[in-house]
Amino acid sequence: MVSASAAGEASRHQVVTWGASADRLGQAVADRSYRLVVRTSVGGSRPRVRLSNAFGDRPVTFGKVYAGKREEGARLVPGSNRRITFGGARSVTVAPGDSVTSDPLPGRLAAQSDLVVSLYVAEAAGQATGHGMAMQTSYVTGGDHAGEEGEGSWSERIGSWFYLDAVSVESAADTGAVVALGDSITDGWQSTTDTNRRWPDYLSRRLQGASMTGIKGVANEGISGNKVLADGAGQSALARLQRDVLSQPGVRTVFLFEGINDIKAHTGVTSAQLIDGYRQIIDRAHAAGKCVVGGTVLPFKGWSEFDAAGEAVRQEVNGFIRSSGELDAVADFDKALRSPYDRERLLPALDGGDHLHPNDKGMRVMADAVDPADLECDR
Repeated sequence: MVSASAAGEASRHQVVTWGASADRLGQAVADRSYRLVVRTSVGGSRPRVRLSNAFGDRPVTFGKVYAGKREEGARLVPGSNRRITFGGARSVTVAPGDSVTSDPLPGRLAAQSDLVVSLYVAEAAGQATGHGMAMQTSYVTGGDHAGEEGEGSWSERIGSWFYLDAVSVESAADTGAVVALGDSITDGWQSTTDTNRRWPDYLSRRLQGASMTGIKGVANEGISGNKVLADGAGQSALARLQRDVLSQPGVRTVFLFEGINDIKAHTGVTSAQLIDGYRQIIDRAHAAGKCVVGGTVLPFKGWSEFDAAGEAVRQEVNGFIRSSGELDAVADFDKALRSPYDRERLLPALDGGDHLHPNDKGMRVMADAVDPADLECDR
């Protein structure tokens, strides 16, 4: 006979509540502390953090890792900062190319809340791993200050997340997550810093109150400048799919919204090549049992790299996304944000100013173009 406690444990699982794609992030520095501010999506109990040395060429030793609730700036709610362990140990060394997931912390992490993860990097050299464009202020200081709750030591602000690439929580077995695989538009460029107005943030807030879906977690795996087919600004979407997307716990749906950087780079990428890249992502995600939702590529007339040839590729790619039937669902971002007077341009009221990236209002319109029910499928 299965005990009630065992049955209760079986009815719960880990679900990603926050994520950020790992990339190369300059020179690693030893004897330095980072105070990293992240926004949760789904709430749950027993939170865990994942630290990455994916691009490191030498081991990194985290002497101390803490997690607490933010009060304001770098200041934490008194009594909330708790030490995190790894396999019972209070420090952990991560080999080059590897990542490590912590032991669970007791207690509950609220949805739509600011979690602060503080890392003391005791030993590091060579290449650092992190996420460059956070659109969120975090903090750094020399020496070991991870366990402090006050803000006195944290005078230097940074706009990147170092080493931390995911946070997950324990939630009901019918709760899942969607991972947004994208570029700078998904990463949030031209949205307002420190306000969580990227389109996945708006989607996350919608999903918390959506009764038609069990998808509550949202992980933003956008990288500014990223491409589907070629490395450059981060590894290509094809190369990073497993690490950044499919490895996340509780993921039921992949939201594929990339391609504009392949199109506008003038490298000769054809619609057939880009569609083949999409098909590889779709097939791999489906083989892993995940649904795949596609977002149509936004217009970019007015951006310096716009030309008729690139526009033709965009239209052909969007035709595949809309009508191929190979995706489980489609969010027509192009239709939602284009100008009715010039369909090759963003609607001016939604344009962040560079004719490529939406502003805060445009980000919200994108999230509103996603039907929460479409994030579920029968796979």
